[in-house]
Amino acid sequence: MKILVADDDKEIVELISIYLHNEGYEAVKAYDGKEVLLKVRTTPDIGLLILDIMMPELDGMQVVKTLRKESQIPIIMLTAKTTDMDKIKGLVAGADDYVTKPFNPLEVMARVKSLLRRTQMSHASQQPDVLEVSSLIINRDSHEVKTIEGVDIQLTALEFGILYLLASHPNRVFSADEIFERVWKQESVVSAKTVMVHVSHLRDKIEEATGGEKVIQTVWGVGYKIDGK
Repeated sequence: MKILVADDDKEIVELISIYLHNEGYEAVKAYDGKEVLLKVRTTPDIGLLILDIMMPELDGMQVVKTLRKESQIPIIMLTAKTTDMDKIKGLVAGADDYVTKPFNPLEVMARVKSLLRRTQMSHASQQPDVLEVSSLIINRDSHEVKTIEGVDIQLTALEFGILYLLASHPNRVFSADEIFERVWKQESVVSAKTVMVHVSHLRDKIEEATGGEKVIQTVWGVGYKIDGK
């Protein structure tokens, strides 16, 4: 996951970036408010922001207010201000958490992990228990897949994970690497071939049960998707 770190003090940005790297995250760096907005809008897979309040061009409060009109990305504010009112203003503006300067980098990492954990749990709870795509009915909790005629489709855990991922994001194209990281929950240099084999088996099972319906689409050179209704 990419985490954007923004502060006009480059030493602070570098310090936090080192700790993020040690925890397995990729740091994206910015040094003023306008650069933050540009990078959030143009860099894929940014999962969290760490923003200083006092930045040139646009300050952190302005950045948060702007982003909240277009995104619910998790945001931690860095602030040298210590009054309760300053903290409240940051949270009201749309920040999810704050850390007061001077800070212990380990505290920042703890807050990053905690906020990401809460966000992931919230997203998971928002996913529907049952999805219907094409002629398939997919039950997340029981890991059961049936056709609308009631024909059971026996899938492995990995095949079900691929199907549910694609079905829960209709029309979105997932690369083989993205599918591997989300379903297998690890990184691998052979992920493209591995995913291709599992998608092929998954397609065969779906087509056999549905009389040849092609639910999973290949976007050549990009990845796989399921068309929305």
